[in-house]
Amino acid sequence: MKAWLDHHRTAARLAMRRLTAAPVNSLLYLLAIGVALALPAGGQMLLANALNLAGTTSATPQISIFMAASAERGMTAEIESRLKQRNDLKRVQFLPREETLARMKTNPGLREVIEALPANPFPDAFVLTAADERPEAMEQLAVEFRQWPRVEHVQLDSAWVRRLDALLKLGRTAVLVLGALLGAGLIAISFSIIRMQILTHRAEIEVSRLLGATDSFIRRPFVYYGFLLGLGGGIVAWLLVGAAALWLRTPLGELVRLYDLTLVVQALDARDSAVLMAFAAGLGWLGAMISLRQYLGQN
Repeated sequence: MKAWLDHHRTAARLAMRRLTAAPVNSLLYLLAIGVALALPAGGQMLLANALNLAGTTSATPQISIFMAASAERGMTAEIESRLKQRNDLKRVQFLPREETLARMKTNPGLREVIEALPANPFPDAFVLTAADERPEAMEQLAVEFRQWPRVEHVQLDSAWVRRLDALLKLGRTAVLVLGALLGAGLIAISFSIIRMQILTHRAEIEVSRLLGATDSFIRRPFVYYGFLLGLGGGIVAWLLVGAAALWLRTPLGELVRLYDLTLVVQALDARDSAVLMAFAAGLGWLGAMISLRQYLGQN
């Protein structure tokens, strides 16, 4: 076990020496990988901030229940009791028909029309806030409420939720597609870089083989090189996304304030940062493995 760990430690040190032996080339490699990774990482950052903004907005989707005009107050009270006992509703607001009538009379354009009517035309109503604000969950609640006795109409105020949900799904899909495409590009970059490293150290590889070195022993420093290359590119991408977040904080903050919203642009959180580093290092490792398998299989 100790010998195995010593071999890996030696291979990692050799990979680090090769990486620092040509600092200008290594810096350019890391910058190319970092820019490629910064695009999907930046998209994830913007998506996370959009989710935070959607969670803090006051525009909460609601369900409105309108009782039949002939419904007695006792039936309305029974419906209110049933609604307040439900765990899938966060808030139940009862709007008596008398209160609605008084509020409408405060509108000068409607006062004369309402006073000319023989009776109160407004029904008792309930405004509900669901615990689960997903469009499909609210649709299920609306379907159930429409079947209750003396319920005339159920209005589902979720059109904007559906639009927002569709936009967020589109954003997630775009980030995944961009990540997949640029991930394939990163594998190609790592493949080419490791290929050049193999050709540079071809004589060393041949001597090691003549001395009885196994393919695993030969492969190990190059795999660590690809791993470190990907990890370094991930760090560069993380720094670029953090700088972009700081740069966008002021203009985006001014924009959302025009809509009476509050948003402070945040960089990648700990979980997304860890995923970025693992993704970058894994792709660098994969590119190195593919390049080594091709070379060692042909020689």
